[in-house]
Amino acid sequence: MRIVKITLLFMAIASLTSCASGYKMIEPKSINYVSTNETDNVKLEYKYDLLDKKYAKKELKKDVRLVAVKITNNSEKDIMFGGDTKLTYENGTEIYVMENDEVFMTLKQSPASYLWYLLLTPLNLYTTGSDGEQTSSTPIGLVVGPGLAGGNMIAAGSANKKFKTEMLEYNINGTLIKKGETKYGLIGIKSDSFDSLKLKIE
Repeated sequence: MRIVKITLLFMAIASLTSCASGYKMIEPKSINYVSTNETDNVKLEYKYDLLDKKYAKKELKKDVRLVAVKITNNSEKDIMFGGDTKLTYENGTEIYVMENDEVFMTLKQSPASYLWYLLLTPLNLYTTGSDGEQTSSTPIGLVVGPGLAGGNMIAAGSANKKFKTEMLEYNINGTLIKKGETKYGLIGIKSDSFDSLKLKIE
C-alpha cells in the first residue's frame, strides 16, 4: 500500500511540474512598448520578456531572446530591415538576427518528451480488506499513462502551432519599410542578456 501512495504522489508531482504549457499570443501590434531609440528619423521601439512557462525557460536555457519590435520610418527614404537597416547594441556591436524558423526550432516544446508518461502504464491500484489481505487490483496505469502522454503531446503540439504561426506572421527580416510606414515584427537574437538595442542605418 505504501508503494501505491508513493507512486500516486510521484504522479501528482510529475503532472504538476512536467505538463505541457500553452502559448500566449504576443500580438506585437497591441504591445505597450517602453524601450525606444531613434536613428536618422527611424524610430525603434522594442520589448523583451514576451514568453512564459516552458517557452520562457527554454529562452533562458538556450541563450536566445525573443524581441517584439516596432519600426517607424519617418525618414525621406525607404529602408530594409536586415539590409541597409541593422540591429545593434548601444555600443555599436552588430547583432545577429536569427531566422524565424531557427528561433521556432530552438524554443518550441518537444511533444515526444511526454512519452515518458507511458512508463506509468503498468501501474496497478491494489485494495485490501479489513484483514490486510489484498482483495483486488485495478490497472489504472492503462488509463493514466497513455492519457497523460497523449494529452500533453496534443497540448504541446497545439501551443507550438500557435507559436510558429505568429513567428511567420511577424517575420520582419528582409522587410521593406517605406517612408512614413510602421512595421511590427518578432525577432530572435543570440544573447544571454537584455541589453539596450538601436538601429544602424547605412
